[in-house]
Amino acid sequence: MQRRGFVGSVVAGALGAGGLVPSLAQANAEFAAALREGGCAVILRHAQTEAGIGDPPGFRLDICSTQRNLSTEGRAQARRIGDWFAAQGLRPQAVLSSAWCRCRDTADLAFRKHALWPALNSFFGNADSGKEQAAQMRTALARIPRQQFEVWVTHQVNVTALTGAFIGMAEAFVVDARGQVVARHSFSA
Repeated sequence: MQRRGFVGSVVAGALGAGGLVPSLAQANAEFAAALREGGCAVILRHAQTEAGIGDPPGFRLDICSTQRNLSTEGRAQARRIGDWFAAQGLRPQAVLSSAWCRCRDTADLAFRKHALWPALNSFFGNADSGKEQAAQMRTALARIPRQQFEVWVTHQVNVTALTGAFIGMAEAFVVDARGQVVARHSFSA
């Protein structure tokens, strides 16, 4: 099983500029170091889903079978996420999740717990909600104590609203108190 790790936007920038891409071990170490320093959140996009964009018409948050859910690979990715954190000895102070089943399932498979936070709910198709939710996330980031971190499981639109960066499924950003991405890691195979 191979994991790819990236720090910042090294891959996009370094390859084009003729620089060097960090090794997997270096990227893992930098991601883990950012978490040990604390005062940050891991913003994790849910693991791989069944094919599609968004959710089917008429979906309901209280009925998972009406939503786009994790694929078999996504469930394996979520377990790998939890295994990585355990291997590093990293324990989040809190695991917060969107109410969508794919996010809750990612959190539960990886960390065996979650609390729902509406600021992490998808606002796909409603950009005005995204500004308000990003503001709530920025406020929460400023409250995370040094040497502690939280995990927030959410959707691509939420991550982009906060950071301005695109995130893939089963990818995680470490975001500091200012909402800046300081490290990134992909848990996809």
